[in-house]
Amino acid sequence: MIVNAPSHALPAGMPDAPGGRVIGQAHYFPLRVYYEDTDLSGVVYHANYLSYFERARSDLLRVLGVDQRAAIEAGEGAYAVADLSIRYVSPARLDDQVVVRTRIDALGAASANMCQMAFRNDDLLAAAKVRVGFVTPEGRPRRQPAAWRAAFDAFLAGGDLPIPSFDREA
Repeated sequence: MIVNAPSHALPAGMPDAPGGRVIGQAHYFPLRVYYEDTDLSGVVYHANYLSYFERARSDLLRVLGVDQRAAIEAGEGAYAVADLSIRYVSPARLDDQVVVRTRIDALGAASANMCQMAFRNDDLLAAAKVRVGFVTPEGRPRRQPAAWRAAFDAFLAGGDLPIPSFDREA
């Protein structure tokens, strides 16, 4: 018999996974620069901005109530990056707090054009124009699910969105 075996359950009050927030017609996703993000000079490696922007887009969908995983598992499809251009302005460094702002410039039946910008305080670090398309598991374009389109329309309207609150003080 094992006495006083360590519990594998997490203690109460553990923080939630990092998440973003919709304010008006933009989504804001905070992150911190870790050592693994940097090159030997201590500057964020250029390709890591693509990961930051991807995390922010995924979090925007989650905040809007879009269940990407369920769509993939049901064989409905997923978003894929169709086009991307990025401009690097100023370097982020180890331990910097960065916020990625995402806005939707245009919404089509099967695609969305987004503008994403990474900031440290008020300093622009990088900006990207991204076009994502909803595709079948075989990679063919497909109309976005109607509920997803409605969530994007509400986001574009900047009105009250049916999204969870991220105010932990409340």
